[in-house]
Amino acid sequence: MLDVSLIIKVAGVGLLVAIAHQILTRAGREEQAMLVSVAGVVIVLFLLVGRIGELFGDIKEIFGL
Repeated sequence: MLDVSLIIKVAGVGLLVAIAHQILTRAGREEQAMLVSVAGVVIVLFLLVGRIGELFGDIKEIFGL
């Protein structure tokens, strides 16, 4: 079952990254804005890696692999 707190965490990270990206882009710091976006993606992947592992475990169990 999907945990609501995980969805809220991902949405929060996305919101913060979007705001930081806009601020840095308008300040003329496109390189730092891109790094903030990449860091946001990495953070979200770390949040989701456990769930992805559970998903693959369930798939293996369903198909008997």
